[in-house]
Amino acid sequence: MNTPLLSGGLEDPDDPDDPDDRILKTLRTRRQGPVLTIELNVPEQGNVVSEAMLDDLLSVLDDQDPSVRVLVLTGAGQDFCLGGDREEFAEHLAQDATGNGIRVSGVKGRRVCDALTSHPAVTIARVQGRAIGAGFALALACDLRVGADTATFRLPELALGLPTAWGGLLPRLVSEVGAASVRELILTGRPLAAQEALGLSVLQRVVPEESLDAAVDEWARPLLRRSVPAVRVTKTLLNSLTASTRLADASVLDPELMAAVASEVHHMRTNR
Repeated sequence: MNTPLLSGGLEDPDDPDDPDDRILKTLRTRRQGPVLTIELNVPEQGNVVSEAMLDDLLSVLDDQDPSVRVLVLTGAGQDFCLGGDREEFAEHLAQDATGNGIRVSGVKGRRVCDALTSHPAVTIARVQGRAIGAGFALALACDLRVGADTATFRLPELALGLPTAWGGLLPRLVSEVGAASVRELILTGRPLAAQEALGLSVLQRVVPEESLDAAVDEWARPLLRRSVPAVRVTKTLLNSLTASTRLADASVLDPELMAAVASEVHHMRTNR
């Protein structure tokens, strides 16, 4: 598991008997004092976002232990997250062509991203490999984002016949990056390399992959020395100021839009 080492004398991160090391169905979490690391842990599937992963994320994120001051989100294996689980997506449509399963999953996705953004701890995305679609959204929902110099981001939804409507990604992306750049990224679906992501503020730091843990550590150390109330109030203020720039945030409709378009595409394909 990728874990920042914040001080000497910490427990062995590879010790399976360590009570602070918790394994869920799709996640592995590790608590090191005031730092909680959440690792998307389905590397053989590229850490795709399934219903089970959303449930696991909500169970961890909704438990807001006030002693957690830094939360690190990372992924096992070569890639951070390859997006939504397409097989499960197809199963939802096969079971209910109206898209209700997709709608329910979309609501959970929005809740997860909102929980990352509003979490009282400072959240850090540690990105290696590819961050696609929903994976892009999860990273963007974090306060700070560091990526390997080989990391890439992509929004392939249009190529799949779907809108870019998951987890409130679009308004966050426009707010962080700017409308013109976002329009080009979405309409072309091209990959965004790490250095360009840095220039667009998708990432705030780029380092060699072997230096990712050290970069997270460099951010976490000073945060742990700050006044807890001051950090939390400042984070709340920053979130409020950012939200105020999104005057017409329609992302609450993301699950409805995704379900409606997916249902229509499914209907067209099955009635050819």
